[in-house]
This record gives sequence, structure tokens and C-alpha cells, in this order.
Amino acid sequence: MKNKRILYWSIVVALAGFLFGFDTVVISGADKQLQELWHSSDIYHGLVVMSSALWGTVIGAIFGAVPTNMLGRKKTLILIGMLFFLSAVGTALTNDSVMFSIFRFLGGLGIGASTIAAPTYVSEIAPAKDRGKLVALYQFNIVFGILMAFLSNYMLKDIGENSWRWMLGVQSVPALVYTLLVFGIPESPRWIFQYKKDRIKAVSILKLVSTDAEAEQEFAAIEKELEQETADESIFMRKYRKPLMLAFFIAVFNQFSGINAFLYYAPRIFELAGLEKSASFFSSIGIGIVNLIFTLIGISLIDKYGRKTLMYLGSVGYIISLGLVTAAFYYQWEGSVIPFFFFLFIASHAIGQGSVIWVFISELFPNKLRAAGTSFGTSVHWVLAALIPSFIPFLFKEIGAATVFCIFCLMMVWQLLWVFFKMPETKGRTLEELSKSLSK
Repeated sequence: MKNKRILYWSIVVALAGFLFGFDTVVISGADKQLQELWHSSDIYHGLVVMSSALWGTVIGAIFGAVPTNMLGRKKTLILIGMLFFLSAVGTALTNDSVMFSIFRFLGGLGIGASTIAAPTYVSEIAPAKDRGKLVALYQFNIVFGILMAFLSNYMLKDIGENSWRWMLGVQSVPALVYTLLVFGIPESPRWIFQYKKDRIKAVSILKLVSTDAEAEQEFAAIEKELEQETADESIFMRKYRKPLMLAFFIAVFNQFSGINAFLYYAPRIFELAGLEKSASFFSSIGIGIVNLIFTLIGISLIDKYGRKTLMYLGSVGYIISLGLVTAAFYYQWEGSVIPFFFFLFIASHAIGQGSVIWVFISELFPNKLRAAGTSFGTSVHWVLAALIPSFIPFLFKEIGAATVFCIFCLMMVWQLLWVFFKMPETKGRTLEELSKSLSK
């Protein structure tokens, strides 16, 4: 029963990932329709219309630690749901590109904040032996949301000239459901003790998910870590250099795989490869299915074989798949074979970086600095996630798809070397143990 409680709370919080994934990809179905509707240039369309949510995500990631610490994990998660709901309704009803971009920006704020609050919350309530798979539920919901967005776009693409409104507006339903469900979860016991100094309430929540003896033992470790902290600590202190650099590099490599660039422009890329419009949308659904299947595999393996092993698998898969995509565009192979290369690319991402990144970043920092450290890592991630897709239409036109994907492939060679030489294994260790070993 107690484990079922942890699982239920983790699933509810992870639904923020569903909204994240849906919101990120749903715009791909409206991509060309919106550019034609507002007669936008490639630069304006890429930087403003398509990437407004990503710029909101950057701001949400940079400042998301503030409400996560000041208001608490739970209240921040509720606020995130409200932002997603407002964004979905607003983008569906607006009639000009500026207001559209503003509402997309609000949804981006929700995405950015969710990448801090959701993994932080789950990592703080999960037992060490199950923390990987429970935090990775957030990633599972991201890819489930991506799949549902691709499927929704495919089903709604032919309902008329305003099909894009339905594509974007349908997200208001899951956003409302998620917001109501979050009201029913407790606050993080680590946050309660860290920021409210309420020992009794923190222990009472721990006892809901473990035995009395285990709860007291876990709380003693939390209390000991708090005693060793100083009031003016920050993630930029010398002793936190190692976890800071680990968060930085896993975020950098995540985006230089080209994952967000591809997800944002999947139909456009498939059309560029020679597929018809209908086939390009259908291939996008295939991408979502592969993503979901291999994310499930990654979640099932992450606590058994560890974060580092999954990163090895993903890195090798990235290099092979991106090399094939580069060759396909360079030698102009027939379009029907290219989706299979991207299926391998997505599988590599899902089992590697996709399953690992949010788990790994949420494990690196001590309780007091977890939200700030997670904010740093996700901020790096989202700054690049905003910049790279913003220039994809321009880069495809100026230097060609083959060169773009070749750059991504070379970056994944560097990721493989980083995993081998620098990345530590974190599976099966308590947050307090990791804090002690990484922060010296």
C-alpha cells in the first residue's frame, strides 16, 4: 500500500511531463499552416512563432527554482498546470502572430518550471532503489505526450483551414485534469523540513511511504545534511563544481544530439527527404511510438544497470543513426528509407539521454540546493533547445540538412568520450550519500 502511494504521487506529478511533451511537439502540426497564414519569413517564423514556447521555457527553467523553493514543490506544480491550460486556450483562440507567441510563451514557462519542480519532487519522495524509474516516469510522460501530439495532429490535420486551432486547443483538457490531481498530493517532506523547519509534518509524510523506523532513519540523514550546510551556500561555490559541470555537460550534449530540432520540425524534415505530406505526418506518429517503447525499456533498465550504461547505449546509437541520416541527405537516398534512420535515432535518445537526463540532474545536488542545481542544468538545456531549433529552417536552406546532421553526429562522439571519462554512476545511492561524494 505504501509503495502504491509513492507510485501514485509520482505518476500524478509526472503528468506534467505529458503536458511538456504534448506542448513541445503539437506545434509541429501547425508549422507550415501558421507560416502561410501570417506570411512569415523563415527567420521570424523560426525565432518568434515556432520558438516562443522555447524562450518561455528558458525563462521558466532559469527562474523556476524561485517558486519551487519559496512556494513549495506542490504549489509550483499547481501553477504549472494553470499555465498550460491558459496557453492551450489562448493559442487556440488568438488571431495574430504576436498574441499567439505570447500564449505559447506562457506554456513554455510551464515546461521550464516543470523540468525543475517535477523531478525534484519525485526524487525527494522516492526510495533510493526505485528513484531512477520513478523520476523517469516524468520522461515517459514526456514521450507519451509527444506521441499523443503527433497522433492528435494526424487526426485533426484535415478538418479545415482552422485545424491548427483544434490541434493546439485540445491540450486544455489534460492540463485541467492534471491541475486538479496535484491538489491531492502531499508536499515534499524534505522541502517541509528544509524551508518550514516542521519536523513533525515531515516525518509524518515519510511514514506514509515507509515504516516508522525507516522514516526516522531517513529523516536523521536529512537532518545531518542540513546541519552541515551554511546559510549562504550556492551552487557556484567551489565544492559544488563537479555536480555543476556534470549538470552542464549532460544538458549540452542532450540538445546537440538535435533531438528538439527534429521533434519541432519532424513533418518538414520528412517532406524535405521526399515524403508526401500525409506520409510525413504518419511517419511522425511512428517516431512517437518508437520513442514510447524505448523509453519504457530505458525506465525498466535504469535502476538495474545504471545511468552510465544507458548513456553508453544511447551514445553509440546516436552516432550510427545520425551518420546514416547525414549520408542519406548527402547522397540523396530515396525518402522511404530515411524514417527508419530517424526511428533508430529516437530509440537511441529514448533509452539513453531521454531516460537519464532528468533523473541524473535531480540527483547531483544537496537538498537545499537541489532546485537551484536542477534549475541550472535545465536552463542550459533549454537555452540550447531554444537556439538550435530557432535556426533550423535557416540552416537547412543555407548549409543543407546533411551538414546540420553531421554536426550533431560529431557532437555525439564527444558525448561518448564524456560518459567514459567523466560521468559517475549514481544508481542505488541515497541523495545524501551522493551529495557527500560529489560535493567536496
